[in-house]
Amino acid sequence: MAVPTHKTSKTKKRMRRGHIKLQVPGMSACPNCGELRKSHYVCPNCGFYDGRQVIKTNNK
Repeated sequence: MAVPTHKTSKTKKRMRRGHIKLQVPGMSACPNCGELRKSHYVCPNCGFYDGRQVIKTNNK
């Protein structure tokens, strides 16, 4: 069975694991109210999607 000859340093280990991280979702400004929202989702602030009211909200 293969056994590593030398210990893997912290730097080498962290370089290998550089892609393992949390990712921020793609946010865009709502054209109706200007709040940040996820792309292709109904705006939780005003309830608009694709230029029309989809859900009723109490915010004005």
